[in-house]
Amino acid sequence: MKSYEAEIAGYKSELFANLRGKAERVVEIGIGTGPNLRYYGGDKGVQVFGVDPNKKMEKYAKSSAIAAGLPVQNFKFIQAVGEALPLADASADAVVGTLVLCSVGDVNLTLKEVKRVLKPGGLYLFVEHVAAKEGSSLRFIQSILNPLQQTVADGCHLTRETGKHISEAGFSNLKLSLTFLSNALLINPHIYGIAYK
Repeated sequence: MKSYEAEIAGYKSELFANLRGKAERVVEIGIGTGPNLRYYGGDKGVQVFGVDPNKKMEKYAKSSAIAAGLPVQNFKFIQAVGEALPLADASADAVVGTLVLCSVGDVNLTLKEVKRVLKPGGLYLFVEHVAAKEGSSLRFIQSILNPLQQTVADGCHLTRETGKHISEAGFSNLKLSLTFLSNALLINPHIYGIAYK
């Protein structure tokens, strides 16, 4: 993932700059080891709720939070899934999700939960891989490998049309861009952007 993170860093820097001065309470779904914390964890006064179904990720995410300059008391790991966020309605200024909607059990329910926990005008920042164009050779390969990918990569679906799900989730405004990454052979293309509640 190091080469992937190096290539996506520019996109993430641009995207997460939108949090500065706008988000004090940030929920990151699928926080994993916390690779995104370096982009926003050091912002003054930010409080992060890192949500992940895998409890083993807690120590890694906490370590990343500390490395990013986030005070320990401003980071809380929550073992949960995106479809059932144990947070109050309208309690977050922003929700972050990168490479997470490919592996949730229910994309639409997860997006509904994202909207529920966001305050009015709140931001949902995302970076996701999506299915290749229908009829392309890459889409054909993704379709063949999709069952194996789900088994070996924590339920990750190569053929999810995540951009369509986000577009149809009912956000008040959406800025979505598409890119291809050379270090992500089968998990291309990628979408990234911001959705506003």
